[in-house]
Amino acid sequence: MAKATFEVPALSQYTEVPPVTPDAMAHSAPFKSKDEWQDALGFPGELPEDWQAKAIDKMGDLLGKYRSLRVYMDSCVKCGSCTDKCHYFLGTKDPKNMPVGRQDLMRKVYRRYFTLAGRFFPKLVGAEDFTKEVLDDWYSYFHQCSQCRRCSVFCPYGIDTAEISMAAREIMDSIGVGQKYCNEIIAKVYRIGNNLGLPGPALEDTLEGLEEDVFDDTGVKVRYPLDEEGAEILLVTPSADFFAEPHVDGLIGYGKVFHEAGVSWTISSYASEAANFGMFIGSYANMRKLAQRIREAAIKLKVKRIVFGECGHAWRVAYSFLNTLAGPWDFLDPRYPVPQHICEFTYELIKEGKLNLDKSENDDKVLTFHDSCNVARASRMGTTPGGQFEIPRAILKATCNNFYDMDEDTIRDRTFCCGGGGGLLTDDLMEIRVKGAKPRLDALNNVMQEKGVTHMAAICAICKSQFTKVLPYYGMEMDQIVSLHQLVSNALVLTPGEDDEEPDEDDDLDKNDNDEDTDEAA
Repeated sequence: MAKATFEVPALSQYTEVPPVTPDAMAHSAPFKSKDEWQDALGFPGELPEDWQAKAIDKMGDLLGKYRSLRVYMDSCVKCGSCTDKCHYFLGTKDPKNMPVGRQDLMRKVYRRYFTLAGRFFPKLVGAEDFTKEVLDDWYSYFHQCSQCRRCSVFCPYGIDTAEISMAAREIMDSIGVGQKYCNEIIAKVYRIGNNLGLPGPALEDTLEGLEEDVFDDTGVKVRYPLDEEGAEILLVTPSADFFAEPHVDGLIGYGKVFHEAGVSWTISSYASEAANFGMFIGSYANMRKLAQRIREAAIKLKVKRIVFGECGHAWRVAYSFLNTLAGPWDFLDPRYPVPQHICEFTYELIKEGKLNLDKSENDDKVLTFHDSCNVARASRMGTTPGGQFEIPRAILKATCNNFYDMDEDTIRDRTFCCGGGGGLLTDDLMEIRVKGAKPRLDALNNVMQEKGVTHMAAICAICKSQFTKVLPYYGMEMDQIVSLHQLVSNALVLTPGEDDEEPDEDDDLDKNDNDEDTDEAA
């Protein structure tokens, strides 16, 4: 078990509603963004003297732009339906992590400045001045929301806490109170092209290394091309896929699927990042600027289709916003959806019988599946409702012999968040990440005990990164989380090309002899 400087909740068979502990997480807040990152995003670098007036003006601007925000502020009746639905409240016991409690941080300020009753009788309607203490509460608790939307599934009025959190973060950014993790990442994309700051030569070396690894493993030459003009498909994938496990194993799987499909494809060094952290900070201006890079790359490389890799919020932005942020896409082939998810692409090939899959290659695993929030509750896949739930599971069942779902109340549109989404995947928020993961890991632990599940598959880079980090806190192994296309990669029997060679056993023996000679000499 990983060591923690805070109390790690004990796993339980059923996630129960905890006793309330006020201000239990008031100490938790992310590092502040530096001036240079604020400036790159078009925000001030520090809190101005007239910050309160500017913040209220910004709130008024958002209320005018987005009618939904005003509806959310006005419609809550404190019915209690959402109170026990947030994984962060269940893990921390802090009432300000109840969705209604977090909403009220903004609602009190809204009532004070934008309602008649709040202006004249603030105490009667729970209105508050926007003080520095209130701003500090905003910065703490609006960065304890992963924008997962689970609460909205249960709200009888459809109040979307994610939209409220996004608005609160945009207001704070507009007065120079930005979060380091999100804003630094967006600045890196503008400067280099991806979240990790990987330059083109590093990407090229990585992809060439993957080609060598796949050939050494299979004897089949599978290409992982970069910046190839005229390719049919532009793959836009999270930058984690380029370097870390289990992410890179998924990227290997994408390449194998494209190889078997016989399609040409490429990655763009200019738009090598699928993730769009503009959504996390609520800035549509930055969302649009990030999305435009994909459009520019698609035009430059003259592709016909765009396929997104395994990333939950990248798919949410692509599915819900790409056409309005960066459209029209009339220069692409109209026979294909814009955009398309890699799971949709793979699923169609499976249905058509174009992939030779040996499920026994994954017999060392007993699988379950984690529905990532932004895929489950903010997008779709395929042509029928619920495709975002059925397509990944169909791929799993086609590639594995042993699969079990977790409890029905914890999957599909009721799925529990991994605990690291919404811009929280940073070490300075490790306590909230670990505690927020508890409800999901309760459900995982149950199927481990009852069904012998050994691994959990996911189709989101943040989920995979989060589980890799938090599983050891609960006594589990970090490699229990796997990419869905890692399983596809394992099961897929590749078709050799004319210039492929079977690995020579004699060469392998010679290599081993040489290695032994080298070791002895050393």
